[in-house]
Amino acid sequence: MAGPRELPLKALHGRLGARMVPFAGWEMPVQYAPGVLREHLHTRAAAGLFDVSHMGQVLLRTASGQATDAARALEALVPADLVSLPEGRQRYAVFTNAAGGIEDDLMVANRGDHLFLIVNAARVEADLALLRAGLAGVGVTPVADRALLAIQGPAAEAALAALVPAAAAMRFMDVARPAWQGAELWVSRSGYTGEDGFEVSVPLSHAEALAEALLARPGVAPIGLGARDSLRLEAGLPLYGHDLDAATSPVEAGLDWSVGRARRDGGARTGGFPGAPRILAELAEGPVRRRVGLLPEGRAPMREGVAIFPDAEGGEAVGTVTSGGFAPSLDRPVAMGYVAAAFAAPGQTLWGELRGRRLPVTVTPLPFRPSTYKR
Repeated sequence: MAGPRELPLKALHGRLGARMVPFAGWEMPVQYAPGVLREHLHTRAAAGLFDVSHMGQVLLRTASGQATDAARALEALVPADLVSLPEGRQRYAVFTNAAGGIEDDLMVANRGDHLFLIVNAARVEADLALLRAGLAGVGVTPVADRALLAIQGPAAEAALAALVPAAAAMRFMDVARPAWQGAELWVSRSGYTGEDGFEVSVPLSHAEALAEALLARPGVAPIGLGARDSLRLEAGLPLYGHDLDAATSPVEAGLDWSVGRARRDGGARTGGFPGAPRILAELAEGPVRRRVGLLPEGRAPMREGVAIFPDAEGGEAVGTVTSGGFAPSLDRPVAMGYVAAAFAAPGQTLWGELRGRRLPVTVTPLPFRPSTYKR
């Protein structure tokens, strides 16, 4: 059995003292010398640089050379309104299946003559197969010659704009293709931490130089997977394979905003995506369960798999934790999970069963910490 794949910047991570772990088929830096807690707080206070080259990058092209035609075709696989997506902008979407569950979540960027997609590392091959089978007449090209970096935090704009001045004028979910040292960068103002920041696709020939140039800017430090997970948890952002899966609908997941108005009942292009009957019914009538924020009492984190009950003793479970841990910015444990809709109201007290004991948790709105995106 083959081992995990190596990142293009493996040598740089070695020089930076990263502790490497297997993740989604790749060898990834989980933390550096400061440790997860300090890396997390540094990202919130200044800027963190993440190597996310494990993510899948995909181009969609049609014979017309118009991104709108690729968008119209892609709408057969996702409930998002992509036809109205302007050039120079990107939008969040989910691949759905016939049962209305989520096969993956992704970003879709309109770059004028084609679409650029970023998909989850563990789902790359499945997503490519889905795209090729479902998009007749659309060229589906995985990108193999570029790395992907994310710079996140309040100092991210200053750091990237020092190298790429055009970045300063970008808004949340803008995309651009500025040049740096003779290379074309694919930049989006987005990320996975709840902070302002950017994701930058860079040719392999320039990846290490760009990473080192960003790390040389004031306030920028390398950040690993451990802090990436705690940051996204505080931001209330779901992780595929944990908070999202093939049985969970976008409405249950609190992602109903990703179903475009044009795709809803009465819209210009109602339905037409896998699982539309279930998803449209849940939008109208409500789902049987919902993803919620959970605040455990005390200092003990409640992690994935903890059962949630309506009472301190007896009764049947009404939910499950899907992500949980310690939130450094809040100095307390937090969790996300699914509970029956009748128990999903903010302020509801429930009970998580932890090592044979039931401890109180309070349902709370997501995110746990407000985002700081540049609108």
